Amino acid sequence: MTIAVGDRVPTVALKHMTDDGPKGIGTDELFSGKKVVLFALPGAFTPTCSKSHLPGYVVKSDDLFAKGVDRIICLSVNDAFVMDAWGKDQNVEDRIMMIADGNADFSRAIGLDVDLSAGGMGVRSQRYAMVVEDGLVTLLNVEAPRKFEVSDAETILNSL
Repeated sequence: MTIAVGDRVPTVALKHMTDDGPKGIGTDELFSGKKVVLFALPGAFTPTCSKSHLPGYVVKSDDLFAKGVDRIICLSVNDAFVMDAWGKDQNVEDRIMMIADGNADFSRAIGLDVDLSAGGMGVRSQRYAMVVEDGLVTLLNVEAPRKFEVSDAETILNSL
């Protein structure tokens, strides 16, 4: 079953890079008491993700923060090392948290995983964006396969 507006984000352990190396971080810590924009994508360093999806959020981050967003999260089914390297490559600095869903636990828990094994990518996340307020989903935009039309930063910004 896919998560929906009005649902609570499930409690799942994820990873992110710190100065001391990869560290676990739970969804409760990420979302509790905060207004969060989370966007997810199939993979770091992939064409649409690197040319459009992540860069759009970097460019629009100040505008999103001005609308009351406390945190912007980029999530992908990659490890924390890859997410950190991609964040550095894309100059996200401290604007966007690069979160690794290495085993697709979060993606599966919310029903937004996709099997891309035919293309050699294994299980990944679908492309989507959501707004989460204190752990509750208030907006969810899931892309159709091979599309990038409703999860971009401009669309999410206009919905706030």
